[in-house]
Amino acid sequence: MPEKTITGSSLILLPGNSGIAVLDIGSIIRIQAISNYSKLFFTNGKKLVVAKVLKRFEEDLAANDFIRPHRTHLVNKKFILRYIDGEGGKIELHNGELIDVSKRRKPEFLHHWSTNAC
Repeated sequence: MPEKTITGSSLILLPGNSGIAVLDIGSIIRIQAISNYSKLFFTNGKKLVVAKVLKRFEEDLAANDFIRPHRTHLVNKKFILRYIDGEGGKIELHNGELIDVSKRRKPEFLHHWSTNAC
């Protein structure tokens, strides 16, 4: 069964080695690209690696307040604490993690984040 977002819901289904995981989209803090895999970081501190590229997550979660500040990260806007200015800049998440914002994505990131701030 392919991964999919359940229509009208905040859940996403992701197949794995031990079956299909039903995950709450709102509990995903960020997703990090690892080659052809992605590592999901959750509010409860757990992590999950799935065989799905970050671009597919970006497409699937576009309507769920996720923003892509860098080629290696997709971040849930609800968990962005602040933006730290710099050449590209960084975003600080509520858990203290710092995520790079690429120079190329900075204008789009700042526009999307400031016009749709939670």
